[in-house]
Amino acid sequence: MEKITLGAGCFWCIEAVFQRMKGVESVKSGFMGGTVKNPPYREVVTGTTGHAEVVQIKYDPDVVSIEEILEVFWNTHDPTTLNRQGYDVGTQYRSAVFYHNEYQKKVAEAYKEQLDASGIFDNPIVTEITEAGEFYPAEAEHDNFYNEHPDQPYCNVVIQPKIDKFNRLYGDKAK
Repeated sequence: MEKITLGAGCFWCIEAVFQRMKGVESVKSGFMGGTVKNPPYREVVTGTTGHAEVVQIKYDPDVVSIEEILEVFWNTHDPTTLNRQGYDVGTQYRSAVFYHNEYQKKVAEAYKEQLDASGIFDNPIVTEITEAGEFYPAEAEHDNFYNEHPDQPYCNVVIQPKIDKFNRLYGDKAK
């Protein structure tokens, strides 16, 4: 198994997408990139700890490549909005790739450069590509959020469209 840590706004959204991808063995919500040790969710959402909401993905590289994971990552959130995803605003919602090895760094940087050059997005990609630091798991009530609360308005309005997009674009990669 390998792991990559990704931030794409609210961790509930990206968790729900990657839970549905073949080769992904686990997805854990948490925080990375800040200055406070073991920060609770209620502090991270204030934007004062410096952490991003992230998911740490453990995956089988024999089933799914880092290239495929990054493709899904960049296509299921807006990587051109600085410190914002939809209604979620603040540094804690930044777009980020926290790489765990040099190969992941190389692939992420090349992919970001390729996307920027392609003109697919109207604005430049602002995704941060940084070496992974300490991962702090979020409280248990954040785990498996969409699957346990599919009828919540946030799940219907914000998360479901991302799942629908994943299914539409990557149905062959769905579990």
